[in-house]
Amino acid sequence: MSNIHNHLGKPLTGWRLRVYTIIFEADTRAGRWFDQALIAIILTSVAVVIADSVQGISARFHQELYVAEWLFTLIFTLEYMARLVCVRHPLRYALSFYGLIDLLALLPTYLALLFPEVAVLIDVRILRLLRVFRVFKLTAYVSEFQTIGLALQASQRKIMVFLAAVMMIVLVIGTLMYVVEGPANGYTSIPVSIYWAITTMTTVGFGDITPKTDVGRLIASMMMLLGWGTLAVPTGIVTAEMAYARQTPTTTRTCQECLTEGHMPDANFCRQCGARLPDYEHDERAG
Repeated sequence: MSNIHNHLGKPLTGWRLRVYTIIFEADTRAGRWFDQALIAIILTSVAVVIADSVQGISARFHQELYVAEWLFTLIFTLEYMARLVCVRHPLRYALSFYGLIDLLALLPTYLALLFPEVAVLIDVRILRLLRVFRVFKLTAYVSEFQTIGLALQASQRKIMVFLAAVMMIVLVIGTLMYVVEGPANGYTSIPVSIYWAITTMTTVGFGDITPKTDVGRLIASMMMLLGWGTLAVPTGIVTAEMAYARQTPTTTRTCQECLTEGHMPDANFCRQCGARLPDYEHDERAG
């Protein structure tokens, strides 16, 4: 173990490089097999959690579900340890988003075993529901999530401007409805009126507050029509960015230094930290 520790900061070679390629490089044949198997295991483990929450199923198959849960926990524990061992900076991965998700997938089962008295403070079943966090790990293995993430990242400034415009509209209309309808018709304050404006613009319309005057109904009608048009704006922004992202092919090539994914196929250096990217044989990526 000390030998491994001494080489964690050096370039990956030998078995550590092979394990790294399988786990982090989904463009390789072995990486695709690993990802497909892991997706199946994650979905099955989440299905076990859901089944365990149904009283009838839990009462009948409690022992089977318990064994399955520990089997999945051991598998995820081995996967987590393999990730820490094969990366150059284990602590950096452990503190990353996916590293924390990996940890959340493991902790509840071990905590429920080591600290059964925690049930005095909080229901252990609620604690164990944190295992559903495993489903977030799917984003690391499905390339379409990467496209959506890049599109949202590229659209964030436009969406923020759009949301700021929406906030100004609901503020103005909410204040106007407070003046037109007043407390007598349920619009007891400007925040309550803004709440009505938001539910109306988003076409939710709970109906707990409704205008009673003709002018108020006219304003409400305009808000409803405006809501239909407003919903299409962020959809169009993100769709345009997704179309651009699809025209710009990326891979799952992962930087060994900072673990950033999504580099161009012909990239030689990491777009995040500038480190040289690992290069694999073309025939390994084929097929």
